[in-house]
Amino acid sequence: MPATDQPDLTDRPRAHLLELVGAIAPWDAMERAHLTTATRWLAGGAPVYRVRKPDVPATHLVCYFVVRDDSGRLLLVAHRKAGLWLPAGGHVEPGEDPWATVVRECHEELGVGAVASPVTGERPFFLTVTPTKERRPHTDVSLWYLLDADADTITSYDEGEFDAIRWLTEEQVLQEPEELLDPHMHRFVRKLRHTRATRRPGRTG
Repeated sequence: MPATDQPDLTDRPRAHLLELVGAIAPWDAMERAHLTTATRWLAGGAPVYRVRKPDVPATHLVCYFVVRDDSGRLLLVAHRKAGLWLPAGGHVEPGEDPWATVVRECHEELGVGAVASPVTGERPFFLTVTPTKERRPHTDVSLWYLLDADADTITSYDEGEFDAIRWLTEEQVLQEPEELLDPHMHRFVRKLRHTRATRRPGRTG
């Protein structure tokens, strides 16, 4: 690794981010490539946090949280600016632990506390690097978390951010046209299904 890519170990937030990213098991070749890109970006010392809307710096850190109810349905929100159905989420504040971002944004956007899924705990499950298609495009490095919630407890949402919310089964998400969703939403669902299958009691090999 070139000297310029050596992480500054005195930068505790950055070192923590590198540890979080390094612990994510890649689902496919694309996630493996995105993890490599994110690791190099973090280790290279580039600015990580958005400091001015919408695109300063041009690449910055975001947290998604996919909320799942007792029946296995997933919550998606109709994001006004993106014009897509997405998981809820938001930008990581300077120096903020990404899990703290999830807790804060879950309360602000959905009005409920964040309850980590036992499948993933309080750590990111999935990572994507995505150029946006907004009027002033930028790149989101997104950490995806999985939360559990009782659907009946989510009775409101941030109407300044979202036009609507809806609960979909995993199969319904996979049947949605990709162009209506985050471009990696189908891949997230497939990784989640695979992970659950390999964790079933009695499974070996």
